[in-house]
Amino acid sequence: MPRWDWLIVGAGFTGAVLAERIASQLDQSVLVIDRRGHIAGNAYDSPENGLLVHRYGPHIFHTNSERVWTYLSRFTTWRPYFHHVLGMVDGRHVPIPFNLNSILALFPPRMADRLCETLVDRFGFGQKVPILKLRAEADSELRFLADYVYANVFEGYTLKQWGMRPEDLAPSVTARVPVFVSRDDRYFQDRYQAMPRDGYTALFKRLLDHPRITVELNTEYKDAAPAVRHDRTVFTGPIDEFFDFAEGPLPYRSIRFERRREARTDGLPVGTVNYPNEFDFTRISDQRHLSGRPDAEPLLITEYPEPYTLGVNEPYYPIPSTATADLLNRYLTTAATLEGRVFFAGRLGDYAYYNMDQACARALALFEKRIAPLAAGGLAACQTERNLIAFSG
Repeated sequence: MPRWDWLIVGAGFTGAVLAERIASQLDQSVLVIDRRGHIAGNAYDSPENGLLVHRYGPHIFHTNSERVWTYLSRFTTWRPYFHHVLGMVDGRHVPIPFNLNSILALFPPRMADRLCETLVDRFGFGQKVPILKLRAEADSELRFLADYVYANVFEGYTLKQWGMRPEDLAPSVTARVPVFVSRDDRYFQDRYQAMPRDGYTALFKRLLDHPRITVELNTEYKDAAPAVRHDRTVFTGPIDEFFDFAEGPLPYRSIRFERRREARTDGLPVGTVNYPNEFDFTRISDQRHLSGRPDAEPLLITEYPEPYTLGVNEPYYPIPSTATADLLNRYLTTAATLEGRVFFAGRLGDYAYYNMDQACARALALFEKRIAPLAAGGLAACQTERNLIAFSG
């Protein structure tokens, strides 16, 4: 039976990047396993009727990190893509995040101009203001606007998406969709925004295409770990599951996806339309826009958030909040006792709401700051042992 230097659990961004770094930079063997039947994690896409379909909701790569962009560019060419999202508010489609154009579309002209002017004067043009911060403003017009956005854009969507009120979530979550004091309708403003030209799955295949990397799919960690001889582990799955929920289960949110094809005239005007208040789903995405094929037959994917149940659905989102902080810290304290043998990382391993570029950056930092020095120490120890043998001989 072969012995592996590393067992990496999870073939998403964090696991795949770490596998590539360990194999290419340290020349160590890596076995990557994933419980699902494909690589690329939630970024997995596959061709269908001329489209590259995002099977787990829209994944738009965006980053301000030149380092992350340059690294991933070794494994893909890019197709520039700027994601646009509209929200159904008071019966109208308006830009999301809520911005100056949204105000102009929803309020009477004189009132809209006054609100826009007040926002610019108070915060400055181009600033992003978290909705909970805007609600704390003393100015009566800003409070009116904040209450309107909170009730019509933020509260209902948050309740559906997270099953919690905005005030109960960590600020890192509530700040993700701010009020944007701008007329820039793009969903992101990062320096780099694009889609992998051949798709995410093709990017991951290239990441994992190394003679020192072996990938096994449809494989559970609990089944593989006792049977696989390995020295160290990187675990990117749920941290509480690794410890058999010894401290109790951490909460996650899952999603149910529904697909439907439409006539060409019934597609969406942009990549995604959000429904903050109506219906029990949160958003619908049109795969034509994500694939850069606006002429194709529309394929719409609707997302219904739901609680995560072990063995029933997938844990897509950790729920960072004050209520989960103590429980998470207990798991992190236990994880620290495994330092040097087991490394936890990724959205589920760290229990942190990472974007794709953040998951990649986390993997690169973990490799450089902890894994590479550990390997260098091991190599130095081996060299010292060889020197002592040679000296004693």
